[in-house]
Amino acid sequence: MTKLKTRKALLKRIKITGGKKILKRALHQSHFNAKESGNKTRSKRKTNQTSSVDTRKIKEILRKI
Repeated sequence: MTKLKTRKALLKRIKITGGKKILKRALHQSHFNAKESGNKTRSKRKTNQTSSVDTRKIKEILRKI
């Protein structure tokens, strides 16, 4: 049987807290931000908690490691 690869791409993009919450960076923050309002730009700087559906999928992927 072949060796399973770890999901390094996923692990680089998320952070798992002590309480098993999964945090991720905001999307669309690299460029084309001049048109957006200041509130939207500032909110992109924060980390967000993933939705329950995404959390379930991420945990399923990480279990396979």
